[in-house]
Parts: sequence; C-alpha cells; structure tokens
Amino acid sequence: MTFAPTSSRLPDFPWDKLAPYKQKAAAHPDGIVDLSIGSPVDPVPDLVKQALAAAADAPAYPTTLGTTSARQAAVDWMARRLGVPGVDPQTAVLPVIGTKELIMLLPTLLGIGSGDTVLIPDLAYPTYEAGAALARATSVPVADPTTYDGPVRVAYLNSPRNPSGEITSAADLRTAVEWARANNVLLVSDECYIELGWDAQPVSVLHPEVCGGSFDNLLAVHSLSKRSNLAGYRAGFVAGDEAVVAELLAVRKHAGLMVPAPIQAAMAAALADDAHVEEQRARYLRRRTVLRQALTDAGWTISLSQGGLYLWAEHPEYDSYESVAALADRGILVAPGAFYGTAGERHIRVALTGTDERIDAAVKRLQEQANL
Repeated sequence: MTFAPTSSRLPDFPWDKLAPYKQKAAAHPDGIVDLSIGSPVDPVPDLVKQALAAAADAPAYPTTLGTTSARQAAVDWMARRLGVPGVDPQTAVLPVIGTKELIMLLPTLLGIGSGDTVLIPDLAYPTYEAGAALARATSVPVADPTTYDGPVRVAYLNSPRNPSGEITSAADLRTAVEWARANNVLLVSDECYIELGWDAQPVSVLHPEVCGGSFDNLLAVHSLSKRSNLAGYRAGFVAGDEAVVAELLAVRKHAGLMVPAPIQAAMAAALADDAHVEEQRARYLRRRTVLRQALTDAGWTISLSQGGLYLWAEHPEYDSYESVAALADRGILVAPGAFYGTAGERHIRVALTGTDERIDAAVKRLQEQANL
C-alpha cells in the first residue's frame, strides 16, 4: 500500500526532543521534578466527579450540538466570569473534545487549504502551526497580526499566552477585531487560561468593550483543562460568530465529533461553580510565588508571565537548551523556549503544574544552586 503520510506535513513533535534531558533529571537521588508540560496534577473537584457519575448511564449517542444544560452553563459562565453577555446557547456555542482538537482541525473543518494563509503568534503553542499544516495552508508567525500585509483567512490570538504568559490588553484586542472585520479574517482567540490572570486581568475577545457587542468574524475557544483540572476529561467549547459555529457543527456532525454525554454533565457542573476555581488559583499562585523567587535567586530573569500556568525565564549565560540542561542536572525538567518559535531561543517555560511537594523540591534545589 502506497500513500503520502500526513505526518510528513506536520512539524516535529517537540517534546520528543526532551527525552535525554528527562533521563538526566530522573537520575536525581530525590527524583525528577517535571515542570515541562502544563498537565494538571491536582484533584478533579468532587462536584464534577459526582456529576459525571450521575450521568454515567448514557447508552445513546450524544449530539454534536451538545446538551442544552452544557451550552447554557457555558453561556452563563461567560456572562458571570468574563462579562460577556448575549451569547445565544442555541446558535453561538458548541462543545468540543478538548480545545487542542478544535484548534488542530479548525482550518480543515472550515475548508482552508493550499494557498491560504493562517497567522499564528510568533511565540505559540505548536498546535496552531500543525493545524495549518494538516490543512495544507501556510502558517506565518507574527508579533502582531494587524501589521501583516497580504490576504489572510484565519488569525490566532492567545491571551494569556502559552508559553510567555503575556496578556493582550483590551485596546489591542479591539484593534485586532477591527482589522479582522476590515479584512474579512476569522479571528480566533484561544482563551484557555483566561481565569488565571496574575499581574493583569485577561479580557475575552467577545467582551462588549472589545467586540462592540457583535461576534462577527470572532471565535473564542475555552477549555476546562486548566481552570477545573479536567485535562483528562477532554472538555471545552467554542463560542462566537453564529455562521462559523453553524459551519463547524455541520461538518462535525459528519465526522462524529461529539462530546460524551457524561463529560457534558461534568462540564456543566464545573462551569456553574466558581469556588473550586478560586481554590485552584490559590494553589497556582503559591507555586508561582515560590518558584519565581527561587529561579530569580538562581540567576534566571522572569519576563512577561502576567498570567497562565508558566514562568517565562531567561539566563544571561545560557540559550534555551543550555538552561534545560542546567536544570536537568538538578533533577528539574522544563521546556525550552525554542519549542515555541525563534523568539524563544534564549528562554525556558517553567510550568506550575507540579504538586506542592515537587514544587518545594525544585525550590530547594534552586536554592542550593544559588548558594554555590
């Protein structure tokens, strides 16, 4: 059988390059502290587990459109937590099987392909580039999409940004919205860290002060992985331009892209509760505070990092991989900034997703280095 493998069009999976550093870090006598990925380690909230169990008797196929309760919970959450009113739960919201799935498939689902341009942030999670490549479109990294000269089909924003933690201001978002509408571009805002603002308050692209009360040309992508520790549930949703949501729904029906009914029940419960989010924020804030100080004392400079689950750090003596190697010698595994674009070649991304015990172990090792 002869075929052209799809994987040949995709960029290398960057975390494969971390294998030797992970092996080195794992050799530490007190074990590895793995801060290389943003995978939650804290418990799933009890109310979410209870909702999942209560909905476990679900023998029928779910619908691609999703349950009324899940869509209404998403709408209520956007109004309550983000100040985004007026989202129609029938026509402007769609549950997705984790937002990485949506971002990877979005260009393909919308008929974007060869000859089309997709703009991605110059520091970006690799899935934006991979999704464009899957569709045979051309991805172009840009610091600011509004400065790009040429036809564009889709432009991605990410605030708070992975990896750097930068938060885009409401004014800059508004400028991007105006540019997208003037140039007939679909502006897709990945807002999976929006409830994790630290030094600034993240704003949704659907906020009325940004979009003027119209969702035309706009999609906001929301995940429950970070706010509710539901990465293992694969639960998220997309909201915005009703024509685009309708097209996604029409194509996804054929593909059988449906969020399981018990997961939707868990989503609804998680979105309706704010207390567990505040508890999780407190955990991350404590880890952020002690890690930031320890890294600074050991010679790294923290920049940006206004929100999200990461510290964006640079050492004057190292490039990104040399920083990874130096920390691996201490049993600490982090991600090189080079994973995320050439703008990150001197940086590392340090995740806050370690248990308190492992974070404290990392802090102790960094303090030992600082005292050498």
